[in-house]
Amino acid sequence: MRVPAVFLSAIAVLVLSGCEQETDGESESVTVPVEAAGATDAAEPSTPLEVGQSTPMAERVATIGLLNKRNNVTKDFELRPGESVEDGPVILTLAACERTAPFEMPQETGAFVQVDVRERGDDEHTRVFSGWLFKENPSLNVVEHPIYDVWVKNCAMAFPGDE
Repeated sequence: MRVPAVFLSAIAVLVLSGCEQETDGESESVTVPVEAAGATDAAEPSTPLEVGQSTPMAERVATIGLLNKRNNVTKDFELRPGESVEDGPVILTLAACERTAPFEMPQETGAFVQVDVRERGDDEHTRVFSGWLFKENPSLNVVEHPIYDVWVKNCAMAFPGDE
């Protein structure tokens, strides 16, 4: 037990004696190759991600379903962000649609939808819903209307690497 303590103190004396060397004021520079410098830092990604790699918002296409509960008629509408469609007394407006990348879990699809309905006897439409609707979890945000039901079916967009 006494031997390791003596050994450690001898090493400490040798290390400290090397610190007392005088230098002539010039510092030594060491050049490290770029490949070696990048290999030691694993926290930085090798290629930075660029903004806007998925489909631009204007080129996305959402499929929105509309159900009339009175006559049990279902219709699908394909809309681009900013477009509206009028079906009888209902106006559907799509503001945006999003889908998670194929490599992200869980897979989710959502659309920001505005629903305006003109009731009988009214001259103007009344906004009954404005918000995000989600395909995989429709109970998060529900269009509460006694006659019409609206839901997201798809958001067509591409990601890098999609063929």
